[in-house]
Amino acid sequence: MSERVVKPVGRGFLFLDSHPAGCAKVVRDLAAAVQPVVEPRAPEEAPVALVIGSSSGYGLATTIAGLTAFGVKGVGVAFEKDATARRTATAGWYRTAETAKLADELGRNFTFVNADAFADTTKDEVLDLIAERFGKIDHLIYSVAAPRRTDPRTGETYQSALKTIGSPYTTKSLAYDGAEPQLTEVTVDPATDDDLAQTVKVMGGEDWARWVTALQERDLMSEDFNTVALTYIGSDITGPIYRQGSIGAAKADLEQTALRLTKEGIRAYTSVNGAAVTQASSAIPGIGLYTSLLHKTLGDAMQTPIQQSVSLWNQLTGTPDDLDEDNRIRLDRWELTPDVQAQVHAAWQAVTQDTIADLADHEWFYTEIRRLYGFDVEGINYEAEVEVDVPWPAK
Repeated sequence: MSERVVKPVGRGFLFLDSHPAGCAKVVRDLAAAVQPVVEPRAPEEAPVALVIGSSSGYGLATTIAGLTAFGVKGVGVAFEKDATARRTATAGWYRTAETAKLADELGRNFTFVNADAFADTTKDEVLDLIAERFGKIDHLIYSVAAPRRTDPRTGETYQSALKTIGSPYTTKSLAYDGAEPQLTEVTVDPATDDDLAQTVKVMGGEDWARWVTALQERDLMSEDFNTVALTYIGSDITGPIYRQGSIGAAKADLEQTALRLTKEGIRAYTSVNGAAVTQASSAIPGIGLYTSLLHKTLGDAMQTPIQQSVSLWNQLTGTPDDLDEDNRIRLDRWELTPDVQAQVHAAWQAVTQDTIADLADHEWFYTEIRRLYGFDVEGINYEAEVEVDVPWPAK
């Protein structure tokens, strides 16, 4: 047992510790926001899902929505760190432990594997589990956000780069001095050809396609199998750094991978999700300010990741009914309507240090950032000691 008081220690949007009870409550809050939308099924009839990147962001929301609303069973894969003598476990570790408890309470046969999704050994371990427990798989959801990747077949490690293409770009960005919002300017340098190639290797479609191939080779796909990789397009406000930058090149490769897999007879899609506060997105200059302006514009009409995940499962378990011309499932139309974007553009142009408190929902954004690590969660006593040595769910 190792109980102690856990406080938020860090700088900017990065915290060194996570609060176990707060992370667990986040999982329960997500589950409570979901209503069952399908008739209860016998366990043997439940869809089998493999979620790669199941511990955070949209991958977590997709896992919880699947368990709660659609009765899925299967395997979730994440790469998290346990507690040490100096630090707590990562937030994703605690969220996974609580998601496993939720699955057990719901009677779902769902297993979590803590391993590097890029490794062939992980693919072997996960596919062995699927073959042993389920026989076939119905859905593969790929939601991986990693800064680097080691290709197990070459041993080479690739590093993603957050850069523009062509020329430098300066953007407004949101920072914090304590809880007070600060409007800053950040200049992002252009990527080299090597930067682009490495970013595509990390965040493009190669590893997703390898998971699909591994399933094919083991004959583990059901007749109704489909797969989706999660992506983002966003506003032209963030476009020069995101969609038209090095990350955008990787997202384009992800989408081309979906089209290639489709030509090979696999029902493969990318799902374009809307803006959200995640550990990955908060590191991108301009995204935090844009997201806080968007929430100020939309309020409760801004669709949450769990709402979008229910919509995604509706389409995966039926027939995708909101595809664009590039065969992408669109869950972001609420964000990109002309009226919404016009309001956000106007706020972006008008925002200054003096007006940021009025134009941006910075308090909401600050709270959402802290909730990623289990802080600022309603109902948690942050003065009380809490157990930080939480075991990974047993297989």
